Amino acid sequence: MRRLFIFGFGYTAARFASVMAARGWEVVSTGRAGTLRFDDTGSVRMALADADRALSSVPPSADGDPVLTAYGDALADKPLTYLSSTGVYGDTAGAWVDESAPTGTGRRTARADADAEWLARGARVLRLPGIYGPGRSALDRVREGKAHRIDLADQVFSRVHVDDIVSAAVLALEAPAGAYNISDDLPCSQNEVIEHACALLGLPVPPLQSLDEAGLSPMARAFYAENRRVANGKAKRVLGWSPRYPTYREGLASLLPA
Repeated sequence: MRRLFIFGFGYTAARFASVMAARGWEVVSTGRAGTLRFDDTGSVRMALADADRALSSVPPSADGDPVLTAYGDALADKPLTYLSSTGVYGDTAGAWVDESAPTGTGRRTARADADAEWLARGARVLRLPGIYGPGRSALDRVREGKAHRIDLADQVFSRVHVDDIVSAAVLALEAPAGAYNISDDLPCSQNEVIEHACALLGLPVPPLQSLDEAGLSPMARAFYAENRRVANGKAKRVLGWSPRYPTYREGLASLLPA
């Protein structure tokens, strides 16, 4: 039986683990819902020694990447996958970015530093935009009355369904090292997605508001500080990946029955 070690058993990693277990892999993980405590050093190192592959979905802190700090030496000869963020590209005023674009110029410098360190270790680095899926989509925000339409002209984002991340991560296990943007084919405004979700649910659209009127949290407000379109051609060419949900329309339609 092949063994997979996962650091950070969150929303995306848990779905990846389920798919890998169904494929016959033994999965060991850290995290609140994982099988080991991150700080159980002896058990983690023992499990890593037996693992055929390792994946990390743990974000960096101000002090650096906690996985590399604690266990970098134990990962030296291990095929690695790292779930990163397209936030490493910073703001491009709506322009397209691919993996050749510079990183480290945006607000997420710690993420860019971790991204670069994982690349230097020969990892398959999957750069992810906004993630949605069951229980975490525009449909849920509209139902809960938490959806916003922000009055920002020409603001564009990319997004990806969680199951499309999982399918890319499976392919990346045997792929060449390097960075891969994993995003859908239709960058668009968040307003467009919210309006479509309202139409699917038969509910009125929320009013247009300024950022100040919306009363967003600092994290949510920062989401609107950057504007870019993410190109996914490399993942399609090199990984042989194709999104099951190429736009938010197919993705939301699949979530509507739930």
